[in-house]
Amino acid sequence: MPELRKVSGEKAVKILCNKLGFSISGRTGSHVRLSKETPEGKVGTVVPIHSELKIGTLKGILKLAKVDEEEFKKYL
Repeated sequence: MPELRKVSGEKAVKILCNKLGFSISGRTGSHVRLSKETPEGKVGTVVPIHSELKIGTLKGILKLAKVDEEEFKKYL
């Protein structure tokens, strides 16, 4: 499986919304808030809409969203 790589903020939002069940719950400037209802409760994350997200930023987004990196990598 390929390593986690840099993606744009827009692509990260598309993957999280279209493939992993998140929905956009708000927007402030260049940041988009995403949320999802799970059996354990509501989870959410914030994605900056930049042309390229650094790997550490992307890992932080996925950690807040409680999404496994392997699951996210499937859609890259």
